Amino acid sequence: MKKLLVAGFMLALCLPGLAFAQSAFNGTWKLDPGTVHSTGGEAMIISLKDGMYHCNCHPPVTVKADGEDHPVKGDKHVDTVAIKVVDDHTVQETYKKDNKVISTSTITVAADGKTATNDFTYSNGADHATGKAVMKRVAKGAPGSNALAGSWRLDHVESATGTTYDPSFKVDGNSVTSSDAAGDSYTATIGGKPVPSMVNGKADGTVSVKRLGKDTLRETYAEDGKVTRTSTMTIAADGKTMKMVVHNIKNGRTTTMTHEKQ
Repeated sequence: MKKLLVAGFMLALCLPGLAFAQSAFNGTWKLDPGTVHSTGGEAMIISLKDGMYHCNCHPPVTVKADGEDHPVKGDKHVDTVAIKVVDDHTVQETYKKDNKVISTSTITVAADGKTATNDFTYSNGADHATGKAVMKRVAKGAPGSNALAGSWRLDHVESATGTTYDPSFKVDGNSVTSSDAAGDSYTATIGGKPVPSMVNGKADGTVSVKRLGKDTLRETYAEDGKVTRTSTMTIAADGKTMKMVVHNIKNGRTTTMTHEKQ
């Protein structure tokens, strides 16, 4: 009888640990830049000739390539863009919001014209990032254009660092909190209603979270009630990596990447 009582006591001690086992999502996840790949959606099409620059970006941009700030419409995150032609193979882009630089890109086309390297920076409040991406040419531009003119797709990412790439999660029952080093965050009920997505201390659209499996969650982001993107995250069986699949509704592009548990 005494042995049975001891066994029962030990079992009672173990059960709470089993019931409240931590979620595999809990912790901080660091992006592995080499795993970033994009598929689908339209290619980025650029024309740059006779002092005019056009990109089928979202929203589209058509401005003089004179290095001066020009208005950008349709994007609440930026007000102006400046396009500076450094030479026949190098172009600099600078986006601003409220006269403050938000992002920069220096795009250099290889001598053979088949690839281009994009050295980029991003800074918005506590959010910041730097990196280098390599694009692959899909089609040439019009005769007499800058070497950057034509159609391009992302080939691979060589480097990427910053507060925006390494999320942290805390899942407690049906409650999930996501945050990053910049302080951007949300706390939502899994399967519940959309909640504000906080960026630099301000609500920037909404996000809702749905459980698709034991170790799979899907975030759905929206602006003004319209879905803009989804992010599906799955933890590997060994708990060491997290695969993220981001689908951008605006341009139809799907990007996959892998994060490593810290």
